[in-house]
Amino acid sequence: MKNGELLKAAEDAGFDLLITSDKGFPNQQNISGRRLAVLVLSAQDWNIIKDHVPKVAAAVDAATPGFVNPR
Repeated sequence: MKNGELLKAAEDAGFDLLITSDKGFPNQQNISGRRLAVLVLSAQDWNIIKDHVPKVAAAVDAATPGFVNPR
C-alpha cells in the first residue's frame, strides 16, 4: 500500500494513530483534516525504542488527529 492508501485504510478501519519510523513521512504526507494522528519514532530498532517506552506512551497520549508529532 502507498502511504495515502494506508492512511485512508487505517481511518476506515477505525484507527486513531499511525506509528512509523519513516522520518520523511511529515514531508511526504499532508494529514491535516485526517481523523488520525501520526507518531514518527526517531528509531526503528526495538533495542533503542524499549528504553524509551514511557516517552512513546506519552506521545501516544498527546497525539491529536490531523497532526504529526514533532520529533
